[in-house]
Amino acid sequence: MRVGQNPAKNIATVSKPKRITVAVLSYVPFISGYYSEALDVLKLCLENIWQNTDLPYDLLVFDNGSCAETREYLIDSHTSGKIQYLTLSDKNIGKGGAWNFIFAGSPGEIIAYCDSDALLSPGWLCACVKILETYPNVGMVTARPMRTHMDLLTSTMKWGNNNPQVKVEKGKLISFDEFREFADTMGYSDTKVKQLYDTSQDVRFTYKELIAYAGANHFQFVTWKKTLNRFLPFHMDKPLGQVQILDKQLNEAGNLRLMTEKPLVQNMSNRLPKGMKAKPLSKERRGIKEFNFVKKPLLWLHDAIFRLYSDH
Repeated sequence: MRVGQNPAKNIATVSKPKRITVAVLSYVPFISGYYSEALDVLKLCLENIWQNTDLPYDLLVFDNGSCAETREYLIDSHTSGKIQYLTLSDKNIGKGGAWNFIFAGSPGEIIAYCDSDALLSPGWLCACVKILETYPNVGMVTARPMRTHMDLLTSTMKWGNNNPQVKVEKGKLISFDEFREFADTMGYSDTKVKQLYDTSQDVRFTYKELIAYAGANHFQFVTWKKTLNRFLPFHMDKPLGQVQILDKQLNEAGNLRLMTEKPLVQNMSNRLPKGMKAKPLSKERRGIKEFNFVKKPLLWLHDAIFRLYSDH
């Protein structure tokens, strides 16, 4: 038998989610070896989202079975109000499983996804959303120009070449320094990077006076939630190495895969960039009601009042 009335019935309104959900996938199984700086990389990723995101958003983090230190940091960030939606998986369900959860569960109309090693610059989200809302049938926008596989751009190239409203430029349009900045994170030798640059080219569109490059990368992209939901669920039987399934499906469905004119995201991989360091989570930003010496007495008082009135 119910005792008293649920206090939630007296709440007149509920908060609505923001139009954009920024979603981050984290995985730091331990802090040593390959992962010795991975937690600091995750911290720097989130700090740059908080500092450099220029449109209203909610932050969703899905942690794919990380170590206790990582979970503690994420819980503290959630408690302080810096992460709006936090899910902690007790095991690694792979990138496909995590994407299924994130893409289906994100409350926003637009999903801005990134891996936890993405370093985002000021203006990144606005630049991506502008392309998303200007170009037709966009499936993915990445916040920097780079060279990507041309066989995954057949729909994008067909649209550009057959549309008289689009100016198409081809050639060495990205500087070698910009190309190398991203290619270096892939672990290539200097010789390999130079060879890749010399044997490939860029494709640049101008549509409705807005420049975008052909291509995208699944480590960071912005898209419509309704577009991603057409391809769910993803079936991947390995933790990594199968993520190009999304690029392929978008291309086969006729969606455009595009990139911003300026480099506004960098892949940190498993090491902090030189001269950069993650800051400890600032406890001062937590609302006073979240400190234990305030929180516990208030919760006790709330419970005591509820019991006092519900028992009569």
